[in-house]
Amino acid sequence: MKKIFSSEITPETIYNSRRSFIKKLGFSTGSLILSSSFFLNNSSQAEERNKLTTYKDITTYNNYYEFGTSKEDPSINSKNFTAEPWSIQIEGEVDKPITVSYETMVKDFPIQEKMYRLRCVEGWSMVIPWMGFSLSHLLKKVSIKNTAKFVEFESVYRPKEMIGQKSNILSWPYKEGLRLDEAMHPLTLMATGLYGKKLPNQNGAPLRLVVPWKYGFKSAKAIVKIKLVKKMPVSSWMKAISQEYGFYSNVNPKVSHPRWSQATERRIGDSIFSPRRPTELFNGYGEEVSSLYKGMDLQKYY
Repeated sequence: MKKIFSSEITPETIYNSRRSFIKKLGFSTGSLILSSSFFLNNSSQAEERNKLTTYKDITTYNNYYEFGTSKEDPSINSKNFTAEPWSIQIEGEVDKPITVSYETMVKDFPIQEKMYRLRCVEGWSMVIPWMGFSLSHLLKKVSIKNTAKFVEFESVYRPKEMIGQKSNILSWPYKEGLRLDEAMHPLTLMATGLYGKKLPNQNGAPLRLVVPWKYGFKSAKAIVKIKLVKKMPVSSWMKAISQEYGFYSNVNPKVSHPRWSQATERRIGDSIFSPRRPTELFNGYGEEVSSLYKGMDLQKYY
């Protein structure tokens, strides 16, 4: 697929019109994915459910505890974060461990635009037009051994620039993990930007994971290390509160958080008078990813 350069990115005003955006880029490119039903259901209800969240809301309403625990903290406290130069180290159960630079990744891998729903474990959601490349492209560079079953992600540790890391709310650096087949799935994105712009610091610059069928905390930000491992890694949130944050963390309206229901969600940007929206299993991506969990008890493996 042809790379999409900044000069070709659709302006934000056109992003907000779904039909104009699809017409400009061409549906046949396959670069826009919300769910398989998104393009098939042309009703006003589907249009409203997948209305893009504004750039302002996406960049000022964030959970990124490295910069503070309030939603506005990341946009305020990340201004001096240095995202260049950058590289990712890939190691573990691989034949060819490597360190690859950001510049190499964006040059060598097809950059796509993908509109994904984001569902936070706290019960709110967004629709975000990401830019990035499939994580599988990166992982294929290291010749993964048959012994590798899981992928561990580690975020950068810079307490001088990330004031939240001076607290003990989580163990630092932030760590997350996926099963190998989840990491290799075509929906799993290594994001480099959003709304046709470079990824802002408060959203995980310069490289963050996006796994749209899982709760947002699974998508590690500012990644510096990827490790292929034999056993399931223990993520930062699992280590902190294992009874509340399981390894899989697939969006599931039938599995409540111990302190609140996951049956509904609040879309950021909606009117305060708008009703909460029903939450969809796998965040609406069930047709694409449910086969990954065939035969699994999704309440046990939460």
